[in-house]
Amino acid sequence: MNIMDILGGLMQAKTAPSATRRMQNVFGADGASLPSDDQKSGLGLEDLLGDLLGAGKTSASAGGGMLGQILDQAASAVGGKKNLAVGGLSVLMGSLIGGGKSAATGALGGGLMALLASMAMNAMQNSGKNTGQLPVGLKAPETEEEQHDLENGAELVVAAMINAAKADGRIDKDEYRLITGKLQKAGLQQDDMYYIMEELQKPMNTEGLVRAAKNNPGLAAQIYAATLMAIEVDTPAEKTYVEELASGLGLSNDMVRTIEQMAGMQQI
Repeated sequence: MNIMDILGGLMQAKTAPSATRRMQNVFGADGASLPSDDQKSGLGLEDLLGDLLGAGKTSASAGGGMLGQILDQAASAVGGKKNLAVGGLSVLMGSLIGGGKSAATGALGGGLMALLASMAMNAMQNSGKNTGQLPVGLKAPETEEEQHDLENGAELVVAAMINAAKADGRIDKDEYRLITGKLQKAGLQQDDMYYIMEELQKPMNTEGLVRAAKNNPGLAAQIYAATLMAIEVDTPAEKTYVEELASGLGLSNDMVRTIEQMAGMQQI
């Protein structure tokens, strides 16, 4: 089982229809500010990161803004941006700018973890709860222990996205077939497919998510941010779920508000 492939495949198969816009919002871009097809044809991934990497290579870059500032702060704590997970971010940004074009699922999973980690770090800083520890996924793993932590975090994000999809109790047979069909199209291996299929059929386990993130505000914030990417939060059941999840995770009102603002959502 490859959890990063699973996360990347799930991102393509089961995110809210507005998730692309929400991720663009965190990058500091909206549809109007993204480069045209003619502009994109001459840009490599480093160009797409542009301001994010501090290179300033192109004014057509969608990078910068809040995420660029967070990476600047994180880089100072880990010895430079070369140690951050900018590779995954560049793949994710390239996919978003390319209109959701296919990319390696593992790289997309890594990019999503880095994006969620960036949101978590900003939320902690804004709320005064910064512990000095980088949220998992923001720093490129250098040891087996760090790789293990990243994979554990990714597994929790997968669980959070699947749990959120069950919030309104509407994963019926048609939606199940739609999700698994998209996973096959994303190129997931059979054992990774089985993992998600089994998770989709399990009962909700919000208590498990809350327990796993206990005393870890960064991970709690990532779980909440991933939840907002997975569903629209436009039904009473979904609104109740995210409110109860935020409370169970111990997120302050300031952290919740910051994450929702980064995701371009009105306060829930």
